[in-house]
Amino acid sequence: MSSEELQAIELLGRVRYGRLATSMRALPFLSVARHVVIDGHVVLRMHSGFGYHNACDGTVVAYGADNFSSAGPGGAGPGGDDDLWAVQFTGTAEIVHPAPGQRELFGDGPARVNGEPFDPAYLRLEPHFASVHTLGFDASQPIINTA
Repeated sequence: MSSEELQAIELLGRVRYGRLATSMRALPFLSVARHVVIDGHVVLRMHSGFGYHNACDGTVVAYGADNFSSAGPGGAGPGGDDDLWAVQFTGTAEIVHPAPGQRELFGDGPARVNGEPFDPAYLRLEPHFASVHTLGFDASQPIINTA
């Protein structure tokens, strides 16, 4: 793995959820997914009721996650001086059936999705490309709010 892929994998481990992007019936869509890293692969858990996992099986997808929800006033990370980051992986996805010990890595799932009982489906993403983008903030600089 390249150093950027290793950094992206490390950052991914800091958050639990991200967004899967691909197309279904020639239309783009985003879907939230829970992720873990198993043997260098990004493994996703998502609700099977939407059928998104079937649309992704065998196709090239993008998966991204970030720590933007931790941004404080002015956009800085927690404490006002941490970098914000976003990672993206692009690669082929395939439906998988993780072993019980691997499924436990995901933790508890939601009870319901759009009013339906949560029924998990799993995809493994073989990353072909990874990118990392950071937004740096300098805590010594005053934050000017023009609103």
